[in-house]
Amino acid sequence: MLRIGTRGSKLALEQAEWVKARLESRYSDLEVTLKKIKTTGDMILDVPLAQVGGKGLFVKEIEEALLRQEIDLAVHSMKDVPTFLPSDLHLGAVTEREDPKDVLISRGGQSLMELRRGARIGTSSLRRQAQLLHFRQDFEMVQLRGNLDTRIRKLAQEGLDGIILAAAGLKRMGWLDRITEYIPFEISLPAVGQGALGIECREADEATNRSVDFLKHEVTRQCVYAERAFLRRLEGGCQVPIAALGQIENNRLRLEGLVSSVDGRRLIRDSLGGPVGEGEQIGVQLAELLLSKGAEAILKEIYSKA
Repeated sequence: MLRIGTRGSKLALEQAEWVKARLESRYSDLEVTLKKIKTTGDMILDVPLAQVGGKGLFVKEIEEALLRQEIDLAVHSMKDVPTFLPSDLHLGAVTEREDPKDVLISRGGQSLMELRRGARIGTSSLRRQAQLLHFRQDFEMVQLRGNLDTRIRKLAQEGLDGIILAAAGLKRMGWLDRITEYIPFEISLPAVGQGALGIECREADEATNRSVDFLKHEVTRQCVYAERAFLRRLEGGCQVPIAALGQIENNRLRLEGLVSSVDGRRLIRDSLGGPVGEGEQIGVQLAELLLSKGAEAILKEIYSKA
């Protein structure tokens, strides 16, 4: 039997069920169960994520259950996984990435360009907030916490003109028809790891590690590990607007990254490329490049106010 640990939101359960179905299909005699675990991020819903602080808000309690051997593996959204994992745990697999774009759901069906002046836009992410304000300084950004279905419901309840979400989550829920606009990367670069799932296991649990081998997607892993190296060098958390996206073409990896002030007025963005096998070095080099171009001053200012 394999026990999967997961958050209890509809999206988290959908993701865990996806992994469960593939394990059961691959191993016909294997029994797979889900264990719902409430995380700190699920319990604190009345405070913006940036103010909650700390790392691993949506994974810490699940990792603790792994270490106590109450579960055998955990399914996470990679964008929620801290760049440093607890000793004895590792990522046994990173799955093939869904569309990493951010999307707009607007109440009246308008695109970002068509929204009225001073439009109220809901998001829980400083990364999204900063980039949208960089695109249109007139937007009024509204803090929006809660699970995916809760945030969609609040679009009408709180008189918002639009909300920004991840395309991947909407696809996994079968809600693509609700999307008004896929936001180009030029306007909103995604969160590190956005669109990919991470399967976390105990390093010493050889049987579980072998069982999830078939879920590995090497192209996604190379890209996500480059993004995570970028984030790790910047020592970024959810208090800082940081974004990155790795893409592979013709056996070369191109990594684009940015650091922004919270109000979007100062945004440092650049990209680097190199051989696929050197993704983590590229991530560190890109972080160093942005730091030298002004990102260091932005980060110091944000952390001094935290």
